[in-house]
Amino acid sequence: MPDNAIEVRDLTKAYREVVAVGSISFEVRRGEVFSLLGPNGAGKSTAISVISGLLQPDSGDARVMGHSVTKESMAARRCMGVVPQEVALYNDMSARENLVFWGRMYGLSGRNLERRVDEMLKAVGLTDRQKGRVATYSGGMKRRVNIAAALLHTPQVVIMDEPTVGIDPQSRRHILDYVKELNRQGMSVLYTTHYMEEAEELSNRIAIMDKGKVIACGTRDELVRLVGEQARVDLAVTGEPEEAAEAWRKVAGVSRATVEQGRVAVLAGDSNAVVPRLFERAAQLGFRIGSVEIREPNLETVFLALTGRALRD
Repeated sequence: MPDNAIEVRDLTKAYREVVAVGSISFEVRRGEVFSLLGPNGAGKSTAISVISGLLQPDSGDARVMGHSVTKESMAARRCMGVVPQEVALYNDMSARENLVFWGRMYGLSGRNLERRVDEMLKAVGLTDRQKGRVATYSGGMKRRVNIAAALLHTPQVVIMDEPTVGIDPQSRRHILDYVKELNRQGMSVLYTTHYMEEAEELSNRIAIMDKGKVIACGTRDELVRLVGEQARVDLAVTGEPEEAAEAWRKVAGVSRATVEQGRVAVLAGDSNAVVPRLFERAAQLGFRIGSVEIREPNLETVFLALTGRALRD
């Protein structure tokens, strides 16, 4: 049995002249939740599509439970369940009918199929709604059926691509709790998200992706240590925030200053010393600071320090 559930080595995928994934490497250890964290367009979904066998890489390879996705695709696919970003269900069928259909696609039949459908409906909290047409379900309920379909054949690895995008808070909470329950049962999980708080809550380790590259990888604490003790200071200003950011970049103790959603985000080693200097410089230039929020170092700080941009840009 391999030590790693998934191994990705020098994986590259381009669309004409656009490199969506550029020679990335990482591994998902058996029994861990591993997150790919990055903004939209970072290359997360393309990487997932290659690992799950939906796309052929231009170069490099990935292995799932020791099986190459390029040379042993069928063996690799049998080991994994894939929850795509787009819901893959038939709207005119009920949840149960959808699960029976997908179970048959996985080779399940008879009592074993019915038992697994019952188990998965219970696991995702939809036993009472199993006969309703999927077209009548909320977005969160559809995603829960999607997860159930991916797990019907009891895979060793589950790959989830942004499973909580655009759903209500209750369904999101249900999905996050279920991911943790799967992991407690020993499931290896590869999870993609652009929500920092999801990656922090769920993950044993995290790879930060940007512009098709893995720019950092490690535990949450290891990643935060990359930026030392820098705090993030968010400031709302009157006037043009770009001008304020430009002025504050020259203030002693400021390592970065960028604009995010109309506010200025400043990275500083000693926020207690730097904030008064920011006010002083603002007064000199004639603009006012409306509010200040100081945050301890987190993954958002790491992304900002490594790329010069906010994670949600």
